[in-house]
Amino acid sequence: MTISETSAKNVTNMVYLAIKHKTPSKAVVIFDSESSLSRLLTEAYRTALPNGLFLDFNAVPPEEIIAHVRALVPHDLVILVQSSNFRLAEFRFRIELFQRGIATIEHVHLGRMPDSQIEAYVDSLAYDPSYYVSLGHALKEQIDRAEIITVHCPGTVLTYEGGMEPTKLNVGDYTGMNNVGGTFPIGEVFSEPKDLSMVNGEAMLFAFAGTDHLIKVYEPFKIIITAGIVTGHEGPAEFQAVLDQISTDEKILVREFGLGLNPSYSKHRVVDDITAFERQKGLHFSLGEKHGIYKKPGFKQKKTHYHIDVFVEVERIEFDGEVVFTNGKYSVENSLAIK
Repeated sequence: MTISETSAKNVTNMVYLAIKHKTPSKAVVIFDSESSLSRLLTEAYRTALPNGLFLDFNAVPPEEIIAHVRALVPHDLVILVQSSNFRLAEFRFRIELFQRGIATIEHVHLGRMPDSQIEAYVDSLAYDPSYYVSLGHALKEQIDRAEIITVHCPGTVLTYEGGMEPTKLNVGDYTGMNNVGGTFPIGEVFSEPKDLSMVNGEAMLFAFAGTDHLIKVYEPFKIIITAGIVTGHEGPAEFQAVLDQISTDEKILVREFGLGLNPSYSKHRVVDDITAFERQKGLHFSLGEKHGIYKKPGFKQKKTHYHIDVFVEVERIEFDGEVVFTNGKYSVENSLAIK
């Protein structure tokens, strides 16, 4: 199968299996042609949505784009294929669409990925509900009841105590949700400690988002976490630059506990864009005080600035002594009979 055929197949499944788009609901695709990946995905959507309305962001006047979007009704679909991130003055696409009950598929920062990474990105769009939904809900159940989580890396152990906040899912299952869709690729369950100060120990990192928002991969290096705050590390100067940026405004807290599910990404198959790569199968957590989902006393959303994802060189994760992740695979996958 060619890359064009794979791309068309994957976006078709996203539209009809994840979003559950149905006629006579309308579909509008807003795209640009500034990157190889945006051009490839636009053609894939033309195959998936032969009756869709396609608007070139750089050729159609802004007021016309806004008029088309505002003519849509609940259950219609808007797809954004962006080499960077579309902006139209005060018109905020995602907020506008979700407030009006319009489903959304958003691809952002496609221009950050060179042609050598296109295949990995296209593969990451494959949607199998029997994998994502089953695994996501099973992991949510495990995280929600865990009191102690231990993360074992080569030569280090990191411990979370006191339980986790209710786990959120990004698995293409929008049952009962007000908002349908979001940023693709998908494949993640995430939470954070109820008490942020109850994270202690050491972990090994193999990658992090740099100050330019691109993924930086290094030989695994140690970080030290004391009472939920990064207090030391053995990483490169480029990592120290990230910490310096955060500490200028706020504490270097460990907040998000994210388990990626997407098998198309790993330490050995990286894409440069952080929004895509954070779905990689394994553990990542965020550094900084910002987390828009979980509200904690003492944090004002408008005064927190940083949510920097870092990626952990995991050997094993245990929930209350039970092995949940090892050898690059979630233990529950075996009992669910999923790949």
